Amino acid sequence: MPAMASTGNSLRTLQAGALIACALLAACSRKEAEKPAPAPTEVSVQTVKAQLVPITYDFVGQTESSQQVEIRARVDGFLEKRVYTEGSFVKAGQVLFQIDPKPFNSDLKAAQAELAQQQARLSTARANLRRVKPLVADNALAAKDLDDATGSEQAAAAAVEAARAKVTDASLNVGYATITSPLDGLSSFAKVQDGAYVNGQNSLLTYVAKLDPMRVNFSLSENESLRMHDEVASGKLLRTPRNDYAVELLMADGTSYPAQGRITFFDAAFSQDTGTFLLRAEVPNREGVLRPGQFVRVRVHGLQRPNAIVVPQRAVQQGPRGAFVWTVDAENKVLQQPVTAGDWLGDQWLVSRGLKDGDRVVVDGFMRLGPGAPVRVKEVAAEPLPVAAFAATPVARAAGQSAAAAAGAGATPSGAAGAIAAPAPAATLGTEAVYFDPARTTLDATGRAHLLGVAATLKARPDARVALHGFVDASGNPQANAQLAKARAQAVRDALVAAGVPRERIDMQAPADIVGDQSPALARRVDVVVAGAR
Repeated sequence: MPAMASTGNSLRTLQAGALIACALLAACSRKEAEKPAPAPTEVSVQTVKAQLVPITYDFVGQTESSQQVEIRARVDGFLEKRVYTEGSFVKAGQVLFQIDPKPFNSDLKAAQAELAQQQARLSTARANLRRVKPLVADNALAAKDLDDATGSEQAAAAAVEAARAKVTDASLNVGYATITSPLDGLSSFAKVQDGAYVNGQNSLLTYVAKLDPMRVNFSLSENESLRMHDEVASGKLLRTPRNDYAVELLMADGTSYPAQGRITFFDAAFSQDTGTFLLRAEVPNREGVLRPGQFVRVRVHGLQRPNAIVVPQRAVQQGPRGAFVWTVDAENKVLQQPVTAGDWLGDQWLVSRGLKDGDRVVVDGFMRLGPGAPVRVKEVAAEPLPVAAFAATPVARAAGQSAAAAAGAGATPSGAAGAIAAPAPAATLGTEAVYFDPARTTLDATGRAHLLGVAATLKARPDARVALHGFVDASGNPQANAQLAKARAQAVRDALVAAGVPRERIDMQAPADIVGDQSPALARRVDVVVAGAR
């Protein structure tokens, strides 16, 4: 009996403990139910918009002179003197080398003496022919005598022409002894020293490279070419009218070259050795900053993507399954949306798949997000698309130092002034080239887009001014071409005024000429030079 009583007491004790535990759990549940739910996380949201987005492509290029000429000796002889300064800028017609002319002067005198001798023989033959003709007519001499006199006169005349040719040849050799530059350009070092004998084996004396304009060669791989072709065919990529692409150069130190160029040459075939497609651009190089053989980054502008979605780079996250963004639905709950990111546009990312027009993308406040979590939305404006900077970093040089000296060109000889200009009192902020269709004075969409960048630069620099001048084609009617160049410059001025540039800050300059060996497309442009106070 005592054992059974003890067991009953234990059961009662356990039941009481269970009742107490249930009461405590119920109290905790009531407290948890009374605790307020956490506030939704505040996030910054950007509503994406499908839009036309400019695309740039970067390549590695190498500069090349637009005209590099080997200076060779055309006659054999002793090199008497090197006249020019090695590495200097030389003008067309400037004397570079002098070969000892004495042997050639002697040959010229001998040829002139032989010519005089043959002319005397010709005079005698003609006099003899004049005497023989009437005698043969009177039957005083045989017809054979007339034939002999005629033959002698003709042979003497031929001998005179041969002697005259020798004089011409000797005169040319005398001229060839003085070796001049055929063009304006930068000279190289002398490959043959004074006093050396020059012949066919060592006729190369130096070379002269034309600096303005400068060519830039770069290559497009076969895969890139096929991909771009497919995107153009499918409408994902838009080309410029007439394939008029602007080119920006980035120097080795990362600075942008002040002047933009244009692609002027597309090779007809792929290289069998490299599997690449050669392209060439021409860039103005008035101050001689670019030199042949430099490696530069080539940035090509002009292509566009329609209906493109762009988001800030910080909005794109990386997860185990790849890139994704957080989107906000109509109930202000976040979702994890996988995306395919494409090209970079400054600090933004082009999203090729995963987003559509009108989606709301989280751009800030990611730390406390999870799928389905409620958020408090703060709308932020979309960031502007990057625009190619028109005002590039000016070329650094000391005050009063010429561009040739700053670039290490060496001494500029007498008569070369103006070929590489001395620094102007204003700093060049940038140079833009606006191109026109043949015989047209109307700006196209590409030209108007470039001028919007110029207008933005002028608005940011109230101290800056802009100078405009067109170019006169070397072919055709000079007066008509000059009027065409003037009308194109006026069209550029009117477009700048329409973009908000005061007319008094625009300087109209007389049209400039282009030389006959340059591309005719260069005459269809208007140079827009922006300069500000130093």
